[in-house]
Amino acid sequence: MFGGVQGLILLASLVRNKFMAVLLGTGGMGLASLLVSIQNFASQCTNLGISQGAIPRLSECYERGDVEKLDYYIRVIRLWSLLAAVLGFLFCIIISPFIDEFSFTWGNHTLHFAMMGIAVSMAAISGGEMAIMKATRRLGAIAKVLVFSALAGVVASVPLYYFLFHSGIVPAIVLTAIATMLVTIAYSWRCYPFHFAFSRQMLGDGFGMIRLGIAFVLAAAVGSCTEMLIRSYLNVEGGLAEVGLYNVGYMITMTYAGMVFSAMETDFFPRLSGVCNNAEATNLTVNKQIEVSLLMLSPMLVALLAALPVLIPMLFSREFLPVVQMSQVAILAMYFKVLTMPIAYITLARKDALPYLCLEATSYAIMSWSIMVGFHYWGVFGTGVALVASHALELVIIYCYAYWRYDYRSTMAISRYAGIQLLLGVLAYTVSSACSGWCYWITEAALAIASTAYSVNILRQKTRLWEALMRKFKKVA
Repeated sequence: MFGGVQGLILLASLVRNKFMAVLLGTGGMGLASLLVSIQNFASQCTNLGISQGAIPRLSECYERGDVEKLDYYIRVIRLWSLLAAVLGFLFCIIISPFIDEFSFTWGNHTLHFAMMGIAVSMAAISGGEMAIMKATRRLGAIAKVLVFSALAGVVASVPLYYFLFHSGIVPAIVLTAIATMLVTIAYSWRCYPFHFAFSRQMLGDGFGMIRLGIAFVLAAAVGSCTEMLIRSYLNVEGGLAEVGLYNVGYMITMTYAGMVFSAMETDFFPRLSGVCNNAEATNLTVNKQIEVSLLMLSPMLVALLAALPVLIPMLFSREFLPVVQMSQVAILAMYFKVLTMPIAYITLARKDALPYLCLEATSYAIMSWSIMVGFHYWGVFGTGVALVASHALELVIIYCYAYWRYDYRSTMAISRYAGIQLLLGVLAYTVSSACSGWCYWITEAALAIASTAYSVNILRQKTRLWEALMRKFKKVA
């Protein structure tokens, strides 16, 4: 269900970004990207971890069938969500002059950043209500909220971009956040009607839930801060056009390709958590996940790399063609990401909050430094090279830590699969740089077919996935 939801969200995102690219150009895309990164940073700094820390306590009450306690903790979460909303609004007002001075060399954008406080406040309330629905297994409601929120983003944004141009970016972000909040509370309040309450005991009980998720909030805040710093640096050193190009390249490679992981994570993380205290079972679970993820994603990466010269102008506009080279080299970073992510989840499964925070902070620091150096020497193309280098270094760090701390061991099969698929990816990138015309398309198609054939052959040998797909196909036929 959530794989299908992610597909609908991706489609809505593509439509919104297409209109944004055509109506606002690279500069408008860059400005929107910078503002959204600031919104995310403020949200991560002020949401108090409610969306993560509230779920275990609520889930416990829900599983026991303790309706009275469940109702009480729902009121606690809503109280703390309201406090987080107020905190987020004040935080944006306070930091807006500093962000304006750091991020822009022209004009005064303090009011724009202050207005982002409304979006941050709405996101805090939405996060609390989503935590309630997740903990009480309202999966159908969550799926509807995600889809309607994505559609609301398109409906709210496109008219404002058309009539107000760059001036419509901030109102579009605010209206999207308000629409998301309204959709979320409509479904959540239907399941659990709203009853406001306040007491010192509720504040104390809520603080316990907040403490649980604080390390994950800090890690997310570090990530949002890194994105904001990178885009601010690109804006100051280059301009909004460079920010827009970088954002499109990052979106195509890291975000769109990375959405393939989302459905896998939904199943993988609970399985890993169930065996995390057994080193042998943990290694088996992680290695299986790496094998399947690598074999399924690699053919998609080769095909995406080959199709970028057509996809970029189709999804955005011809103005964004300069980002094709950056995106093609950045796709190689996904090979390292698919190897890193399942190993990194061991730390989460073990609930080692501080090591998780340190590893995330180290990875983000490496990425930001690499991008700044890459942009300084090679422009937007250099940011793609930097993403590959930083993800490769992140793999080394995560693997060494898991090897030492959790006794994690990889397998020769993974090394063989990764070596062959990465080689095909590097060949596809080499062809994209050296060939053109029919030679380009024939060679790239051959490499995509080779990657697909290799993956399918291994999957047929080692999993029941192929048989399951064939049964589905025969049933439909």
